[in-house]
Parts: sequence; C-alpha cells; structure tokens
Amino acid sequence: MAKREAAPKSDAFFQFSGTKGYIASSALVDAVNCAIALERPLLIKGEPGTGKTLLAQHVAEGLGLAIEKWHIKSTTKAQDGLYVYDTVQRLNDARFGEGDVANIRAYIRMGPVGRAFQSEQRKVLLIDEIDKADLEFPNDLLRELDEMRFTVMETSDEIAAKQRPVVIITSNNEKELPDAFLRRCVFHFIEFPDRPLMQQIVAVHHPQLKTQLLDQVLIKFYWLREQNELRKKPSTSELIDWIAVLQRSGMSADDIELHIPFLGALLKNEKDVDALEKYADRGGRYPTEWKDLGPKYNN
Repeated sequence: MAKREAAPKSDAFFQFSGTKGYIASSALVDAVNCAIALERPLLIKGEPGTGKTLLAQHVAEGLGLAIEKWHIKSTTKAQDGLYVYDTVQRLNDARFGEGDVANIRAYIRMGPVGRAFQSEQRKVLLIDEIDKADLEFPNDLLRELDEMRFTVMETSDEIAAKQRPVVIITSNNEKELPDAFLRRCVFHFIEFPDRPLMQQIVAVHHPQLKTQLLDQVLIKFYWLREQNELRKKPSTSELIDWIAVLQRSGMSADDIELHIPFLGALLKNEKDVDALEKYADRGGRYPTEWKDLGPKYNN
C-alpha cells in the first residue's frame, strides 16, 4: 500500500507561530490558530503564573495587531466591557452649565469590547480572569461575542464590529463556566512546563544564566512543587523572579546546592515558608541532582 503523504500546511491557517519572547507549545500554537480560523474566542485555563495573560500580548505581537485588555474583577459587569453611560459627568455639566447635555452620545464611553468593535483595524481582545466575575457574567456576553454587535440602550445605536477581533479569554479555573459559553469557545489548558520547556522559557528571560546554576535552580524549583504540604506552589513567573534575584546577588550553583535562599521570591504564604524552615531545622536534605527527584524528571 502506498504511503499516504501528510497534507500540506496552509499559510492562511498558521497565522501565529509564537514570538521570541514567548515560548508556546505546539498544542498552544494550534489552539490559537484554530480559534483564529473558526473566529471563536480562545479560552485559556491553567494555574496562575503559566503565562495565560501574557499570551494575548504576544499573539497581538505575532499578528502585528493592537490589543484591548479587559481585566475582570469580582464587581465587573458584562455591560462595563461594552460601554458606560457617564451620568455623573452629564449631571455635573447640567449643574455647571458646561457641555451639550442634550447630546447623550457625548456621555457614552466605550469599554474594551466596544473599542475593539469600533476599531478600523483588527485587534486582539483580552478578557482576563473571567472566573473572577459572578456566575452570570459569561452568559451575559454570549450574544455580543457571538454576533459581534451590541446596542447602546440610551441612544439605540448599534455598535457592530468593523473588524472581528481575536478574542482571548483567560481563567484560573476558580469556578466552572456555563456550558453554553464553553460551546462557543476553542479551549486549551496550559500544562505546567516540563523540564525541557522550562529551560527554553528561562533562556528567553535570562539568556546569560550559567548551565550549572540553571540546573540547581530547576532542581530546587521542581522539588518545591512536589511538596504536598505547600499551600501555593511556586509558578513560572516566580521562578523567573527568583533567578533574577540570584543573579543580582551574585549567587553561584554551589551557593544554592545545600539551601534555598530568598524564599520570599518563590513562596508567598507564611505557612509555606514556615514549613520549609522547619524542614531545614529537622535536618532535611535538599536535592542536588535530578535523580533525587525520581523517575518523573529523569525520563
């Protein structure tokens, strides 16, 4: 039987391939391109510090697009992202005789979604940490993200997207999102970087880091993440900060072989710091070689 040849890749599909400043796995690159091709929001989940928010910035960079960022808080309402009617400013203008208070449109302020829709040029729209909002928040955005349009109720003006934005939504998985919302998204979970990928990520941020120091740093870092008693495991972003501190303080591989300095850069919970200090006080031994971490890190 003749061997089937792989289908040629389409340049039109593979619009994003990563950037020099963001190391993306092949699965993540595929998810981004899938979302672009389907014109659907890309929902990115993963633990904090895995680069979810940073991804949107680098997708914009890779595609040569501007970005609108909407950082969600617990009090955020879906309406805030579309537009805000500035009633306070209108009342002040009416009180002091300033502005054209009869022109309601002058008091409509577009939010990140509205600005992305009104832009003549295509943009990346980041909706960051959507799981911080209340349970109904995602459903309240369904129609607008589906149809790429919304109505300003105060003026009856319809705002339709001139160029469909690339929508990237992040979640820390703190609460479940509605099924109806999930059906309209392309989904990707960013797995925590393994050893080879982490080495690439570190190289982007600290290209001059010596190999011996990098080895000791990663051995200590992954060992910490394996400690079940830690309430908050150190993330990639905290690793990058820790390395920066080690370099600026002049630490060498030998200096961190038997202990873990500057714990405050890695651990952000006092009970975690206390647990590690008690481990050291009991004569606990820190790993110095990859084999000390077991088969998971030695395949």
